[in-house]
Amino acid sequence: MTVADPATYLRTLPAVRERTRLVMEKAKVNQLINFDIDFTKFDDTVDFVASIIQRDFAQNYSKIPPHGRWQHFDVGGVPRIQRLVDSWSGVDDTEIAKRLVDLFLVSVLLDAGAGNKWVFSEPGNTAGVYGRSEGLAVASLYMFMDGLLSSNPSNPYQVDSTALRAIAIDQVAKSLQHSSENPLEGMEGRGELLQRLGYALEDGIQYFGPDGRPGNMLEYLLETSTRGAEGKNIVSVATLWEVIMTGLNPVWPKGRTTLNGVSLGDAWPCLSMPQDGEEWETIVPFHKLSQWLCYSILVPLEAYGNITFAEKELQTGLPEYRNGGLFVDTGVLTLKPEIYRQGITNSSNLGFEMQEPVPVFQTDDDVIVEWRALTVGLLDLLLPAVNKKIGIAGSDDELTLAQLLEAGSWKGGREIAAMRRPQSKGPPIAIRSDGTVF
Repeated sequence: MTVADPATYLRTLPAVRERTRLVMEKAKVNQLINFDIDFTKFDDTVDFVASIIQRDFAQNYSKIPPHGRWQHFDVGGVPRIQRLVDSWSGVDDTEIAKRLVDLFLVSVLLDAGAGNKWVFSEPGNTAGVYGRSEGLAVASLYMFMDGLLSSNPSNPYQVDSTALRAIAIDQVAKSLQHSSENPLEGMEGRGELLQRLGYALEDGIQYFGPDGRPGNMLEYLLETSTRGAEGKNIVSVATLWEVIMTGLNPVWPKGRTTLNGVSLGDAWPCLSMPQDGEEWETIVPFHKLSQWLCYSILVPLEAYGNITFAEKELQTGLPEYRNGGLFVDTGVLTLKPEIYRQGITNSSNLGFEMQEPVPVFQTDDDVIVEWRALTVGLLDLLLPAVNKKIGIAGSDDELTLAQLLEAGSWKGGREIAAMRRPQSKGPPIAIRSDGTVF
């Protein structure tokens, strides 16, 4: 494949699907480095995911929301976001959209793997104790409502560069209820990420305005839009992706994969990629947090920003441990014996205390990179298979990938993890997180 500017290409959305497809080609002939793959188990995965979607949405598939952060805020059946919006008396839709983008962006960037021990106890709600993604969502909501992320005394409900640049890690830790008894994995990395976000917002004035506010991207998006039906502004997902990848590039930690001096973000060398070409051809990009952010802020921008996004099909499935764990727990993917043994050894060497032993690896280990690439490819196969299984292929109710992620694969990955490992409810493969990838 000839690419004029590989660094720029590897940071695009199409590159995620195109590069992970090369790993799937190895999978189809069972020539992977770290995993054995059993496609005879794929129908079992389809049946399992379809059963969950039918259980929760039978005959009402059009009501499945797209995968996004909004649902996590509403954990426990509490409509926290709507209540917050309703409390903003006299605030117009444009400002509502900006406030929600502010909140969602910070919340998503904090949404790396929390570990099996950490929980957030919601103030004023004795029953509201939440872990993992939902716990981080509710915790970030309270940070936002408390004005911790705003430097504007007249509007605590915003995020801006001045507040983030000055934020202290111990202040973030306190807000997230991190302690030795309630440890949040990658705590320091999360605090540093917020600080770097402050500098990125300050530098990205063309996207985030002179006050360095994430929600100001709405104005940039509207400037690039075309007029559509019913007065809606049509914006390509690729334009939103540009804002995320360019405007937030300084957020990613140093030491990640670089090419010709350009930081690639969430992109990593993989031994299952072609090894006989140029250096860049060994790299597979994921940009998981950026995609999770893209999925998430699409929702309030469409709900309140008078925008309709085109080309949503450019987005891929999210290569994280719930979606990836689904394919391990249903038997499609199995670690090769020597890789599994190394992972079990790692669990003690890396100081992991686990209720149920599972193999442990670092984020940049080849086995994790291969697993994530396979997850993207398998999710693309899962979507049409589930639509066919449910009997809605080609109909108006046919699920989009965003709906599959929300109602099927992510939820299914969590549910089967709880069945397989009832004590921890954790994934079948653990990743030592730095607080910025998963």
